[in-house]
Amino acid sequence: MPSKIFSAAIIGLDAQIIEVETDVNYGLHSFTIVGLADKAVEESKERVEAAIKSAGFSPPHKQPLRVLVNLAPADLKKEGSFYDLPIALGFLAASKQLKADFGNRIFIGELALDGKLRPVKGVLAIASAIEEKGWGEIVLPKSNAQEASLIEGINVIGVDSLKEAVDFLEGRLVVPKIKTGVKDFFNGLKFPVELSWIKGQEHAKRALEISSAGSHHLMMVGPPGAGKSLLAKSIPSLLPPLTFEEALEVTKIYSIAGLLPKEKPLMIQRPFRAPHHSSSEPALIGGGNPLQPGEITLSHRGILFLDEFPEFHRDVLEALRQPMEEGQITILRSKARLTFPARFTLVAASNPCPCGYYGDNEKECKCHPLQVQNYRRKLSGPLMDRMDLFIEVPRLKYEKLTAADVEGSTQEAKTAILKAREIQKERYKSENFFINSEIGIPQLKKYCRVDGQSENLLRKYVDSAKLSARGYHRVLKLSRTIADLEGSENILYDHVAEALMYRIKED
Repeated sequence: MPSKIFSAAIIGLDAQIIEVETDVNYGLHSFTIVGLADKAVEESKERVEAAIKSAGFSPPHKQPLRVLVNLAPADLKKEGSFYDLPIALGFLAASKQLKADFGNRIFIGELALDGKLRPVKGVLAIASAIEEKGWGEIVLPKSNAQEASLIEGINVIGVDSLKEAVDFLEGRLVVPKIKTGVKDFFNGLKFPVELSWIKGQEHAKRALEISSAGSHHLMMVGPPGAGKSLLAKSIPSLLPPLTFEEALEVTKIYSIAGLLPKEKPLMIQRPFRAPHHSSSEPALIGGGNPLQPGEITLSHRGILFLDEFPEFHRDVLEALRQPMEEGQITILRSKARLTFPARFTLVAASNPCPCGYYGDNEKECKCHPLQVQNYRRKLSGPLMDRMDLFIEVPRLKYEKLTAADVEGSTQEAKTAILKAREIQKERYKSENFFINSEIGIPQLKKYCRVDGQSENLLRKYVDSAKLSARGYHRVLKLSRTIADLEGSENILYDHVAEALMYRIKED
């Protein structure tokens, strides 16, 4: 009689239950795994045999047995090392070396040759999926147990080895249920760069405050060494902390990507990703084999900082256009279709020309006008039209550079941003979004009404072709954020004028 045990597979950012069926019959020795298994799963039979022997049981190769393992559903590709533990337990049950009721349990884990269990990726996604599907318990490596315990409503059983898993199933070992104190993870947030460290650049700091308050895309242009990168790196110190729901969302992404810190199984800081300008399109938007989330998904609910913006490959930059608008990216391949979340804030930094000194009052630009034109042409109009704020970051004078630090400037800006975010959260509590940059076109008239004087100002810029239809909508959203920062219920003329001041920099 074949044994049946349940495991799980990662599909994008979600998980699906997998049946691991094991049939053992006497005959010429063979060990076969079917069910569209990849190389890592195929190789599990070698790890399983060695682990079973190390745990003190009789492995398949010591007996004249034909072992057949079926991973169902058979048309779903199985990847990774999740199935080592369930395959080993399934064989022990089918060969009558284990008597246990697998019941309403999910088993995952990679086996070492000595029978120890190694951690696997994507545990949070699996735990979340089995809780939604009504499964009661998950048995997994002890090093993954704390991560799985973030999901309430399931029992998490962490074991160190195959032997411990067998002892637990046969009732010889009592494994305490793990509970994680989530609030403890949110204590003591530290940031590598704070806004108060940056001297001068008041105009840029104001733009950072607006961008952070409404999650608006920001473009900075200035000469080398003016502080563009430092300004961008200070943004995490201004952003509100992740809510628990957002933290779970981000943690799930990092768990599947294998980037979750071992000491903390919960992502508590908003992501800040700064890929190099040589990054490929799959690295930025996602792809590969198997399909993996890219930098825009790793930046979900956080910041994607692209320094030396024009130096990125043009096809890479153009691939950003759709996710910047929709907040997600759908990757299509011949045999796969996955949608990853990508609700990020793009912060880009660029020099004004190849040498970096075009328009500088102190240092002469050595670039030919055609070089400057070609350099700027690397950034297409449709891409720039999706940016919300454009600012110039000039070089600093010595007096500014050596001025005393302004104590509390980071906290003051953060307090204003937090108040603005709370206003937005309360305003959009009946909607499926909670921040100004996510306002849809149908909701603009409801939440971004302007007075007659502001309408005349906007009409002037739209009719003169300085604002596209998309640009008009983005100015309204930006004006809404500026009004929220000032605690104003209505969008006033000054708010629209300031928004336009940042927007028209694209020319």
